[in-house]
Amino acid sequence: MLSYIWNLLLYHPLVNALAFLVSVIPGGDVGLAVIVLTVIVKLALFPLSQRAIESQAQMSILAPELNKIKESGASKEEQAKQTFELYKKHKTNPFSGCLLVLIQIPIIFALYFVFYKGIKLNGDMLYSFIHAPEHLNMIFLGVLDIGGKSLLLAILAGASQYFQAYFMPKPATSPPAIPGSFGESFSKSMSMQMKYIFPFLMAFISYSSGVIALYFIASNIFAIGQQIYAKRKDPLVIEAVKYNE
Repeated sequence: MLSYIWNLLLYHPLVNALAFLVSVIPGGDVGLAVIVLTVIVKLALFPLSQRAIESQAQMSILAPELNKIKESGASKEEQAKQTFELYKKHKTNPFSGCLLVLIQIPIIFALYFVFYKGIKLNGDMLYSFIHAPEHLNMIFLGVLDIGGKSLLLAILAGASQYFQAYFMPKPATSPPAIPGSFGESFSKSMSMQMKYIFPFLMAFISYSSGVIALYFIASNIFAIGQQIYAKRKDPLVIEAVKYNE
């Protein structure tokens, strides 16, 4: 049942969208089709991801007040009450950011599997009004072969992941009164892993396929652009950046 829903709502629509793009892009350049489809999906998810960024920024702004509640010495019940009132006052849901990210995950994974399973744009998966492309050009821009492994694209995928982590909003830190708290240690640990370990993992995964690498590069560049846009244009994110400076 879950497999049927997965194919009906996510996997098959994305396969057909890719087939359509390959058909209309001059020369049947699969690389360009992969980039265009990735950007289209990211644009569709833009409102959700933007709200997730804003939710993280709001939590960063509230961090000093939350730390004051923790330092107040009140009972756990009283701290929970004060925390709830603070969230209510600022109309903030601490779980909304996670929920918005979780909603995006199935779509992102479906897009990944479209490329992971290989570019096979024929057979029963295509809708009746979508014609199988006559030609699949796996030489991206007439230069890079994305039909197999590509060390260059794998390196670029890892580098783009590093810069995405670099431009991510920095987690709020605890005040000097409570140095080394678990929350601060965890945030710093996650930040370090995203910045220095995950890029190598991304490069390793991307080396298996030039198409996968191109997908990750396009996705990361879009995310970097969105993060830069938010820091310059979104008042809530701009305020959060000031709090962390």
